[in-house]
Amino acid sequence: MMKLEGVVAFVMTSEAGSISMAARRLGLAKSVVSERLAELERTLGTTLIQRSTRKLSLTGSGLTFLPRAQRILREAEEATSELAARSGKLVGPLRISAPVGFGILHLGPAVGRFLRDYPEIELSLELDDSFVDAATGGFDAVLRHGAMGDGRLIARRLASSRRLLVASPGYLDRNGTPATLGDLERHSAILYSNRASDWRFSALENGRSRSDGGWSVVRPRAALRVNSGLVMRDAAMEGLGIALLPTFFVHNALASGALIEVNIGLQAEGAELFLAYPKDHGAAAKIRAFGDSLRRSFGTPPYWEKP
Repeated sequence: MMKLEGVVAFVMTSEAGSISMAARRLGLAKSVVSERLAELERTLGTTLIQRSTRKLSLTGSGLTFLPRAQRILREAEEATSELAARSGKLVGPLRISAPVGFGILHLGPAVGRFLRDYPEIELSLELDDSFVDAATGGFDAVLRHGAMGDGRLIARRLASSRRLLVASPGYLDRNGTPATLGDLERHSAILYSNRASDWRFSALENGRSRSDGGWSVVRPRAALRVNSGLVMRDAAMEGLGIALLPTFFVHNALASGALIEVNIGLQAEGAELFLAYPKDHGAAAKIRAFGDSLRRSFGTPPYWEKP
Protein backbone atom coordinates (compact mmCIF):
# COMPACT_ATOMS: atom_id res chain seq x y z
CA MET A 1 0.00 0.00 0.00
CA MET A 2 1.28 3.44 -0.93
CA LYS A 3 2.10 5.54 2.14
CA LEU A 4 1.28 9.24 2.24
CA GLU A 5 4.66 10.08 3.79
CA GLY A 6 6.36 8.71 0.67
CA VAL A 7 4.18 10.90 -1.54
CA VAL A 8 5.10 13.90 0.59
CA ALA A 9 8.82 13.09 0.24
CA PHE A 10 8.48 12.73 -3.54
CA VAL A 11 6.55 15.98 -4.06
CA MET A 12 8.81 17.97 -1.75
CA THR A 13 11.97 16.61 -3.44
CA SER A 14 10.56 17.39 -6.90
CA GLU A 15 9.64 20.95 -5.92
CA ALA A 16 12.82 21.64 -3.93
CA GLY A 17 15.15 20.18 -6.55
CA SER A 18 17.19 18.09 -4.12
CA ILE A 19 16.75 15.54 -1.37
CA SER A 20 18.83 17.70 0.99
CA MET A 21 16.57 20.73 0.54
CA ALA A 22 13.45 18.57 0.85
CA ALA A 23 14.76 17.10 4.09
CA ARG A 24 15.48 20.59 5.39
CA ARG A 25 11.95 21.79 4.62
CA LEU A 26 10.40 18.68 6.14
CA GLY A 27 12.61 18.84 9.23
CA LEU A 28 13.87 15.30 8.63
CA ALA A 29 17.22 13.62 8.12
CA LYS A 30 18.26 13.24 4.48
CA SER A 31 18.47 9.46 4.97
CA VAL A 32 14.83 9.36 6.09
CA VAL A 33 13.63 11.21 2.98
CA SER A 34 15.76 8.95 0.75
CA GLU A 35 14.29 5.82 2.34
CA ARG A 36 10.73 7.10 1.96
CA LEU A 37 11.38 7.80 -1.72
CA ALA A 38 12.86 4.35 -2.21
CA GLU A 39 9.89 2.72 -0.47
CA LEU A 40 7.45 4.65 -2.68
CA GLU A 41 9.31 3.52 -5.80
CA ARG A 42 9.25 -0.10 -4.60
CA THR A 43 5.51 0.16 -3.96
CA LEU A 44 4.83 1.65 -7.42
CA GLY A 45 7.29 -0.67 -9.12
CA THR A 46 9.04 2.09 -11.04
CA THR A 47 11.79 4.69 -10.67
CA LEU A 48 10.45 8.19 -10.12
CA ILE A 49 13.66 10.16 -9.60
CA GLN A 50 16.97 9.76 -11.40
CA ARG A 51 19.75 10.45 -8.90
CA SER A 52 23.34 11.42 -9.71
CA THR A 53 26.18 13.09 -7.86
CA ARG A 54 25.53 16.43 -9.57
CA LYS A 55 21.81 16.72 -10.17
CA LEU A 56 18.39 15.17 -9.64
CA SER A 57 15.78 14.77 -12.36
CA LEU A 58 12.38 13.14 -12.73
CA THR A 59 12.01 10.10 -14.94
CA GLY A 60 9.11 9.75 -17.35
CA SER A 61 7.19 7.91 -14.64
CA GLY A 62 8.04 10.67 -12.17
CA LEU A 63 6.76 13.39 -14.50
CA THR A 64 3.53 11.44 -14.97
CA PHE A 65 3.06 10.78 -11.27
CA LEU A 66 3.96 14.28 -9.97
CA PRO A 67 0.69 16.15 -10.74
CA ARG A 68 -1.33 13.25 -9.34
CA ALA A 69 0.84 13.16 -6.21
CA GLN A 70 0.37 16.91 -5.74
CA ARG A 71 -3.39 16.47 -6.09
CA ILE A 72 -3.34 13.64 -3.52
CA LEU A 73 -1.60 15.92 -1.00
CA ARG A 74 -3.92 18.87 -1.70
CA GLU A 75 -6.98 16.70 -1.20
CA ALA A 76 -5.56 15.21 1.99
CA GLU A 77 -4.80 18.71 3.34
CA GLU A 78 -8.26 19.97 2.33
CA ALA A 79 -9.92 17.04 4.08
CA THR A 80 -7.85 17.56 7.20
CA SER A 81 -8.53 21.30 7.25
CA GLU A 82 -12.26 20.81 6.70
CA LEU A 83 -12.56 18.31 9.56
CA ALA A 84 -10.45 20.50 11.82
CA ALA A 85 -12.53 23.57 11.00
CA ARG A 86 -15.73 21.68 11.82
CA SER A 87 -14.34 20.75 15.22
CA GLY A 88 -13.15 24.31 15.83
CA LYS A 89 -9.46 23.35 15.69
CA LEU A 90 -6.58 24.15 13.40
CA VAL A 91 -4.06 21.34 13.29
CA GLY A 92 -1.24 19.91 11.21
CA PRO A 93 1.75 21.29 9.29
CA LEU A 94 2.08 24.85 8.02
CA ARG A 95 5.15 25.79 5.92
CA ILE A 96 6.02 29.48 5.67
CA SER A 97 8.88 31.29 3.90
CA ALA A 98 9.91 34.83 4.91
CA PRO A 99 12.77 37.29 4.26
CA VAL A 100 15.79 36.84 6.53
CA GLY A 101 16.10 40.35 7.96
CA PHE A 102 12.40 40.84 8.63
CA GLY A 103 12.17 37.38 10.17
CA ILE A 104 15.08 38.00 12.55
CA LEU A 105 13.73 41.36 13.70
CA HIS A 106 10.00 40.78 13.89
CA LEU A 107 8.80 37.20 13.50
CA GLY A 108 10.08 35.61 16.73
CA PRO A 109 7.52 37.19 19.10
CA ALA A 110 4.78 37.07 16.44
CA VAL A 111 5.30 33.34 15.80
CA GLY A 112 5.34 32.69 19.54
CA ARG A 113 1.95 34.35 19.93
CA PHE A 114 0.52 32.39 16.98
CA LEU A 115 1.67 29.02 18.33
CA ARG A 116 0.34 29.80 21.80
CA ASP A 117 -3.07 30.45 20.23
CA TYR A 118 -2.86 27.39 17.93
CA PRO A 119 -0.69 24.82 19.72
CA GLU A 120 -1.69 21.94 17.42
CA ILE A 121 -0.26 23.59 14.30
CA GLU A 122 3.19 22.31 13.34
CA LEU A 123 4.82 25.46 11.96
CA SER A 124 7.94 25.35 9.77
CA LEU A 125 9.45 28.79 9.11
CA GLU A 126 12.27 29.13 6.58
CA LEU A 127 14.07 32.47 6.17
CA ASP A 128 15.35 33.15 2.67
CA ASP A 129 16.12 36.44 0.87
CA SER A 130 16.03 34.87 -2.60
CA PHE A 131 12.78 34.90 -4.58
CA VAL A 132 10.49 32.07 -3.48
CA ASP A 133 7.62 31.15 -5.79
CA ALA A 134 4.58 30.89 -3.54
CA ALA A 135 2.78 28.73 -6.10
CA THR A 136 5.46 26.08 -6.67
CA GLY A 137 8.16 26.60 -4.03
CA GLY A 138 6.97 23.90 -1.64
CA PHE A 139 5.56 26.33 0.94
CA ASP A 140 1.98 26.90 2.02
CA ALA A 141 2.51 30.67 2.05
CA VAL A 142 5.27 33.23 1.48
CA LEU A 143 5.70 36.48 3.38
CA ARG A 144 6.95 39.26 1.08
CA HIS A 145 7.43 43.00 1.11
CA GLY A 146 7.02 44.60 -2.28
CA ALA A 147 4.77 44.48 -5.32
CA MET A 148 2.50 41.48 -5.90
CA GLY A 149 1.34 40.83 -9.47
CA ASP A 150 0.90 37.06 -9.72
CA GLY A 151 -2.59 35.99 -10.81
CA ARG A 152 -2.05 32.49 -9.38
CA LEU A 153 -1.91 33.85 -5.85
CA ILE A 154 -4.04 35.35 -3.13
CA ALA A 155 -2.13 38.18 -1.43
CA ARG A 156 -3.27 39.30 2.02
CA ARG A 157 -1.92 42.67 3.09
CA LEU A 158 -0.46 42.46 6.59
CA ALA A 159 1.11 45.86 7.21
CA SER A 160 2.70 48.84 5.54
CA SER A 161 6.14 50.35 5.90
CA ARG A 162 7.63 53.56 4.58
CA ARG A 163 11.08 53.54 3.00
CA LEU A 164 13.33 56.25 4.38
CA LEU A 165 16.69 57.65 3.40
CA VAL A 166 18.94 57.23 6.44
CA ALA A 167 22.56 57.92 7.33
CA SER A 168 24.70 58.12 10.44
CA PRO A 169 25.35 61.49 12.13
CA GLY A 170 29.07 61.01 11.43
CA TYR A 171 28.57 60.50 7.71
CA LEU A 172 26.39 63.62 7.43
CA ASP A 173 28.89 65.67 9.45
CA ARG A 174 31.67 64.69 7.04
CA ASN A 175 29.74 64.89 3.77
CA GLY A 176 26.87 67.28 4.38
CA THR A 177 23.14 66.58 4.35
CA PRO A 178 21.53 66.37 0.88
CA ALA A 179 18.41 68.48 0.41
CA THR A 180 17.53 67.71 -3.23
CA LEU A 181 17.69 64.87 -5.74
CA GLY A 182 20.72 66.49 -7.30
CA ASP A 183 22.49 66.59 -3.94
CA LEU A 184 21.63 62.94 -3.37
CA GLU A 185 23.29 61.79 -6.60
CA ARG A 186 26.63 63.11 -5.34
CA HIS A 187 26.58 60.97 -2.17
CA SER A 188 27.73 57.41 -1.51
CA ALA A 189 24.89 54.87 -1.40
CA ILE A 190 24.37 51.49 0.22
CA LEU A 191 22.23 49.51 -2.22
CA TYR A 192 20.17 46.33 -2.01
CA SER A 193 21.51 43.95 -4.66
CA ASN A 194 18.36 41.80 -5.04
CA ARG A 195 16.28 44.57 -6.62
CA ALA A 196 16.76 47.46 -9.05
CA SER A 197 19.29 49.92 -7.67
CA ASP A 198 17.22 52.95 -8.75
CA TRP A 199 15.69 55.01 -5.95
CA ARG A 200 12.15 56.17 -6.77
CA PHE A 201 10.49 59.17 -5.16
CA SER A 202 7.11 60.85 -5.48
CA ALA A 203 6.61 64.54 -4.79
CA LEU A 204 4.51 65.45 -1.74
CA GLU A 205 1.33 67.50 -1.62
CA ASN A 206 0.09 68.47 1.84
CA GLY A 207 2.33 65.83 3.38
CA ARG A 208 1.13 63.02 1.09
CA SER A 209 2.40 61.51 -2.16
CA ARG A 210 0.99 63.10 -5.29
CA SER A 211 -1.99 61.33 -6.84
CA ASP A 212 -0.75 61.57 -10.45
CA GLY A 213 1.67 58.65 -9.95
CA GLY A 214 4.68 60.56 -11.23
CA TRP A 215 8.06 59.31 -10.02
CA SER A 216 11.48 60.88 -9.86
CA VAL A 217 14.35 58.40 -10.20
CA VAL A 218 17.85 58.61 -8.75
CA ARG A 219 20.69 56.27 -9.70
CA PRO A 220 23.13 56.78 -6.83
CA ARG A 221 26.81 55.84 -6.77
CA ALA A 222 27.23 52.57 -4.88
CA ALA A 223 29.66 52.41 -1.98
CA LEU A 224 28.30 48.95 -1.14
CA ARG A 225 25.88 46.47 -2.71
CA VAL A 226 24.57 43.70 -0.47
CA ASN A 227 21.58 41.35 -0.40
CA SER A 228 20.73 41.93 3.28
CA GLY A 229 18.71 44.77 4.73
CA LEU A 230 20.31 44.18 8.13
CA VAL A 231 23.82 44.57 6.70
CA MET A 232 22.67 47.71 4.87
CA ARG A 233 21.40 49.17 8.14
CA ASP A 234 24.62 48.32 9.97
CA ALA A 235 26.75 49.73 7.15
CA ALA A 236 24.79 52.98 7.30
CA MET A 237 25.30 53.11 11.07
CA GLU A 238 29.06 52.69 10.43
CA GLY A 239 29.01 55.77 8.22
CA LEU A 240 29.60 54.12 4.82
CA GLY A 241 26.88 56.07 3.07
CA ILE A 242 23.16 56.74 2.72
CA ALA A 243 20.71 53.82 2.58
CA LEU A 244 17.06 53.64 1.53
CA LEU A 245 15.43 51.18 3.93
CA PRO A 246 11.96 50.24 5.21
CA THR A 247 11.08 51.56 8.64
CA PHE A 248 10.83 48.00 9.96
CA PHE A 249 14.62 47.82 9.61
CA VAL A 250 15.55 51.21 11.05
CA HIS A 251 12.89 52.31 13.56
CA ASN A 252 15.02 51.46 16.61
CA ALA A 253 18.17 53.04 15.12
CA LEU A 254 16.22 56.23 14.39
CA ALA A 255 14.81 56.29 17.91
CA SER A 256 18.28 55.90 19.44
CA GLY A 257 19.90 58.49 17.15
CA ALA A 258 22.27 55.96 15.56
CA LEU A 259 20.67 56.87 12.23
CA ILE A 260 19.10 60.12 11.05
CA GLU A 261 16.39 60.45 8.41
CA VAL A 262 17.54 62.39 5.34
CA ASN A 263 14.60 64.51 4.16
CA ILE A 264 14.78 65.74 0.56
CA GLY A 265 11.11 66.76 0.39
CA LEU A 266 10.06 63.68 -1.58
CA GLN A 267 8.36 60.44 -0.52
CA ALA A 268 10.19 57.21 -1.38
CA GLU A 269 8.30 54.24 -2.78
CA GLY A 270 6.73 52.30 0.10
CA ALA A 271 7.07 48.69 1.17
CA GLU A 272 3.80 46.84 1.69
CA LEU A 273 3.98 43.54 3.55
CA PHE A 274 1.94 40.63 2.13
CA LEU A 275 1.22 36.99 2.88
CA ALA A 276 0.82 35.22 -0.48
CA TYR A 277 -0.52 31.72 -1.14
CA PRO A 278 -2.00 29.76 -4.06
CA LYS A 279 -5.71 29.98 -4.78
CA ASP A 280 -7.82 27.07 -3.49
CA HIS A 281 -5.05 26.03 -1.12
CA GLY A 282 -5.98 23.22 1.25
CA ALA A 283 -4.38 25.00 4.23
CA ALA A 284 -6.18 28.30 3.60
CA ALA A 285 -7.82 28.31 7.06
CA LYS A 286 -4.45 27.94 8.77
CA ILE A 287 -2.88 30.58 6.50
CA ARG A 288 -5.68 33.04 7.27
CA ALA A 289 -5.26 32.41 10.99
CA PHE A 290 -1.51 32.98 10.68
CA GLY A 291 -2.04 36.23 8.78
CA ASP A 292 -4.61 37.49 11.28
CA SER A 293 -2.24 36.67 14.14
CA LEU A 294 0.62 38.58 12.47
CA ARG A 295 -1.60 41.61 11.95
CA ARG A 296 -2.54 41.62 15.62
CA SER A 297 1.12 41.31 16.62
CA PHE A 298 2.27 44.10 14.29
CA GLY A 299 -0.63 46.44 15.09
CA THR A 300 -2.47 49.06 12.99
CA PRO A 301 -0.45 51.07 12.21
CA PRO A 302 2.43 48.64 12.75
CA TYR A 303 4.62 49.39 15.74
CA TRP A 304 7.62 50.26 13.53
CA GLU A 305 5.62 53.21 12.13
CA LYS A 306 4.68 54.69 15.48
CA PRO A 307 6.64 57.67 16.88
